[in-house]
Formats: sequence, C-alpha cells, structure tokens
Amino acid sequence: MIKTLPDDSLKGRKEFPEHIAIIMDGNGRWAVKRGLPRTMGHKKGAEAVRRTVESAAEFGIKYLTLFGFSSENWSRPEQEVKELMNLLRHYLRSEISKFHEKNARLSIIGDRTAFDQDIVKLIENAEKMTKSNDGLHVIIALNYGGKNDIAHACGKFIRQRSEEGRLENIDTIDIEKGISDNLYTASIPDPDLMIRTSGETRISNFLLWQCAYSEMLFIPTLWPDFGREDLLKALNDYAGRDRRYGGIKQNNIA
Repeated sequence: MIKTLPDDSLKGRKEFPEHIAIIMDGNGRWAVKRGLPRTMGHKKGAEAVRRTVESAAEFGIKYLTLFGFSSENWSRPEQEVKELMNLLRHYLRSEISKFHEKNARLSIIGDRTAFDQDIVKLIENAEKMTKSNDGLHVIIALNYGGKNDIAHACGKFIRQRSEEGRLENIDTIDIEKGISDNLYTASIPDPDLMIRTSGETRISNFLLWQCAYSEMLFIPTLWPDFGREDLLKALNDYAGRDRRYGGIKQNNIA
C-alpha cells in the first residue's frame, strides 16, 4: 500500500516529477457499467480533466500531458466522434477563460488538419490567450499518434537539412537530436511519469519517443473516477522509485 503523504511534503522533493503524462482510459466502460450512453462517460471524463488539472497545479506539477483523442479514434462510431468533437468545442469555449485566470498555459499537439476549421480556430485562440502564462502547462494530444509524431519529425528534419544543403554527409548529422527537436513536444521536457487508467497495460501509440525512460503506472481506476487522491497516490508511488536511465547508482550492484 502506498503511504499517503501530507500535501505540503510533496512540493520541492527531489523525487517530484516535473512532467506527468496520462492516458485517460475508461470513459466508455464507466458509462456502460451504469447503463448510460458512452457519451455520458466522455462528459464525466471532462470533469475528471478539470479535477486533475486543478490538482496538478496544486501539487506544483510543471507539465501535464493528456491523451485526449488518438489518430485511431476516428474509427469509432460516427455519432460518438461527433459528440466528442462537440465536447471539445464546449471545453475550448467555456473552460479557457478559467484556465487563463489560473495562469495555466494550454498547448495542443497532433495533426490538426482533420478537424473542422471552427475547432482549429478555437485551439489557436486558446493557445494565443494562454501563451504567456507561466503556471501549469497543460498539453492535450488531439488526433495524435506516436508513430506519426516520429515520422513527421523525421520528414521535417530531412526537409530542413535538404533546404540547407547539408544532407550530403550523413555521418555529421546528429539524427537523434534532429528528431527530438522536431517532435510536437520539442519545447517540452520528456515525461517523468506516465499514468494509464482503466487497468489496461499498454501505451497505445502515445509519446513513444518521449517516454523512452518514463516511469509507468497502470491503475484500475476508470478515468471519470480519477481525482486528487489518485494523483496523490501516483506521486507517492513515483517518489518511491529508483530512476537509473539504464545505468546503476553508486553502491548498487544490479
């Protein structure tokens, strides 16, 4: 069992994560278990987003990345996708002013070309409004896929080098840095901790490059039920881990 620490004991701890990523899974199952339409699960999931953002800010997290809509989610029933898009519109219209008042910044990562233009405009307005805020930075992945992110970064990097006439000597190119610098998250530190709700134990094409050394935590809680105490438990779990990035620490033999 994870020992719950007093809230004020978390801030400033050496083991405290700077960046948390969350795969918000279980909205549909939450609704089905209650005999409700899946869309109700998504609405309750949006409430969990609000609670989690508030709690992350309270605990002093600097970056929070949420997997909102994957590139594979377009294959869901048409009506469900339509409801998700309407929920996104509602969130971008109704929540951003509150977001801004709390000094939080919002960024959206992923391919925007598939969204209706009104949604793209709402995203751009939200990012512009909160760009100068220096509190919690919330990153929401929409129409996002990790493989596509890497492929997009590679293509962008190659085009840059080609335009500069610097592709002729491949041995002088720092390919890893070139890819990292062109990911959707280029200006954001890699996640220290990734959480997935609902009990599933896979990362589902989310931040594949960025989570190479992230700590993983899979919990049974369905996303609409996720709240402050769940986040606090996750922080305590993280604090008890030994991050070695493939190496060993002094006095360790394994």
